Amino acid sequence: MPSARLLLVTCALFVGVPTVPAADPPQKAEPERLKLWNLRAPNGDGTFEKAETWVTIHRPEKPNGTAVVICPGGGYGGLVTGAEGRGIATWLNAHGITGVVLEYRLPKGRPFVPLLDAQRAIRTVRANARGWGVDPAKVGIIGFSAGGHLASAAGTHFDDGDLKSEDAIEKMSCRPDFMILVYPVVTMGRGTHGGSRTNLLGNTPDDKLVTLFSNETQVTAKTPPAFLAHAKDDTLVVPANSRAFYAALRAQKVPAKYLELPSGGHGLNGYQGPMWDAWQAESLAWLAEEKFVPAIGANK
Repeated sequence: MPSARLLLVTCALFVGVPTVPAADPPQKAEPERLKLWNLRAPNGDGTFEKAETWVTIHRPEKPNGTAVVICPGGGYGGLVTGAEGRGIATWLNAHGITGVVLEYRLPKGRPFVPLLDAQRAIRTVRANARGWGVDPAKVGIIGFSAGGHLASAAGTHFDDGDLKSEDAIEKMSCRPDFMILVYPVVTMGRGTHGGSRTNLLGNTPDDKLVTLFSNETQVTAKTPPAFLAHAKDDTLVVPANSRAFYAALRAQKVPAKYLELPSGGHGLNGYQGPMWDAWQAESLAWLAEEKFVPAIGANK
């Protein structure tokens, strides 16, 4: 008859020693969608509308502290939230950057509406910086086409926040720490994109309004650093927009880089290929040079 000791050993062989389950690999947080105005959105003229603006926060597995508000294009008449929104957030996440896709309100001739939304988005990122793993001094903005106009407007029209406000978000500065502008509309004057201008300013805008939203005329020494990319053969939004903004930045001694691509047209061959890859690689290198992200290969 087997001894009690032998039975215990035999049972252990069949049952096995209990083990702690292996830890699951880190999971990327699901995108979080937030509303900015709680259905009381300002129009910029002292009035409000019962409308909403949304941001979707795409957080990387290993955040490096940098966040970017993403402004899709669409001629101020629509929003290209796929390739110029979620697609950009995915690319940023792959490099440790938090991407915040902004679904700004379409202006319909109310020029301050998109700008107020972009400003609120930047303030919101700063107000949530600690919880989102973001450095409040590394909050940038990126824009494409008409979204590039909005991003450059945010970089030339900003304030330090209202410390007396009861709203914690409004206490935050809305100045972006850097801009990335890809085939952007910049001017509302000669050389603008006609559809974007009409949608933003209306059919017969006042000259002062045209100047105010011609962002190349609004650059000062306090304008944040900028990276610009534009195809030489873009006929829809001509590269003179980027050239003028870059020249204005240089005149004010604001750090800037302009990448003029040899081909690709508007949209850079449908958001793919060597021209699309080039601006992404160059902008990341520029962000590292300006100390907004770790140097490439620094953590390897």
